[in-house]
Amino acid sequence: MQSIRVRPTGERAVGVRSMGKPRPSGRRAVTTLALGSMLLLLTACGGGTSGGGSKAANASGAAPATPKVSAAQVEVEPKNGAQDVAPSGALKVSVTSGKLTQVSVAGPDGKAVQGAVSADGLSWVPSAGLAVGTAYKVDAQAVDAQGVPTSVTNSFTTLSPAKKARTEDNLSSGATYGVGMIIRVDFHQTVKNKAAAEKAISVVASDGTQVKGHWFNDDNWLDLRPQNYWKPGTTVTVHYRTTNVELSPGVYGNSDRDESFTIGRSKISTVDSAAHQMTVAEDGAAPRDIAVTTGSDENPSYNGTMVVFEMGRMIHMDSATTTIKGSPYVVDEPHGLKLTNTGTYVHGNPKAVTAAGHENISHGCVGLPDTETGDDNSVAGKFYADSMIGDVVIVKNSVGAQVQPDNGLSGWSLPWSAW
Repeated sequence: MQSIRVRPTGERAVGVRSMGKPRPSGRRAVTTLALGSMLLLLTACGGGTSGGGSKAANASGAAPATPKVSAAQVEVEPKNGAQDVAPSGALKVSVTSGKLTQVSVAGPDGKAVQGAVSADGLSWVPSAGLAVGTAYKVDAQAVDAQGVPTSVTNSFTTLSPAKKARTEDNLSSGATYGVGMIIRVDFHQTVKNKAAAEKAISVVASDGTQVKGHWFNDDNWLDLRPQNYWKPGTTVTVHYRTTNVELSPGVYGNSDRDESFTIGRSKISTVDSAAHQMTVAEDGAAPRDIAVTTGSDENPSYNGTMVVFEMGRMIHMDSATTTIKGSPYVVDEPHGLKLTNTGTYVHGNPKAVTAAGHENISHGCVGLPDTETGDDNSVAGKFYADSMIGDVVIVKNSVGAQVQPDNGLSGWSLPWSAW
């Protein structure tokens, strides 16, 4: 062991060395002490960085944040998985405690259903009816007042109609008609949802002419016309979109199609029954007068505005199909232009060769001079050759009644205010 003596103050210290070991010099001892102190300092600094620093970082780090739940509640009608959904009026997306940011609806073809979010951001509805018998997917997104988003996905299937109504009209696509043409759409059954049916049929004219419809025959058919006669040269297109429209409870339309026609030259013939004359005005040319014979006092012609809706080189006429008075008859008359469903025609009449311009002898028709088999160079033959479906024939000063607007295409006899 090494022994140490404690010296009094001021006495020189003498170290006692260990056995067998030389005592270091004073300078060497100081150096060794300094190095040791530096190592101790470095060790302390280094230890604080690797150990203590790591623990501090773990202590101050935040725990993973819990995702915020949006207060917005999105509701889709109909409910998810619903079947036999009505194609119109059933689909609606709404939100409470938030606002909708996006709504997308698509069928199997991926085509987006058009619609718009309301101005207040609380609801969305489609712009038009959906297709019947179709599966749809709805994706709706919304945010609450704090901007926290939420979304809903929904699917449903529209119904497949058990009953369908035929939608037929009196048009031939690509045809040319006179200025008085009235479009008649026949559904072959009573239409209960008339507003929906009218919306499903749109008429677009190249000159912007607007049309309006009027229902006839116990709401079986819809007649469409403008306020005034069509302008020559106008192209008219009728768009039918009825397959997804409920025309009556449980009954849907059967047609989605487009048909176009053109309005030809203007030809308006005015018959003065009392004067036995017909004045023909065509495309602004000077009117020409034609001597005619009209219905007798026993079977007078109708008064009013009528439209040619059928034409035939020879027309078979049977009095048994009408309500005329007098002796029955069955005849074939030439150059026939049909004006009413009850049997009024402008046609060739051999008896008109002597009667035209002098007396009224017909059973209600407007007779023009002709032969029994029809001479294309006769007055009737030339008038017929220059006629087309949609031409206007006006009868006045007859002792007969006013033609009903649903008798043929006689809707022009009904004032626009009542149309």
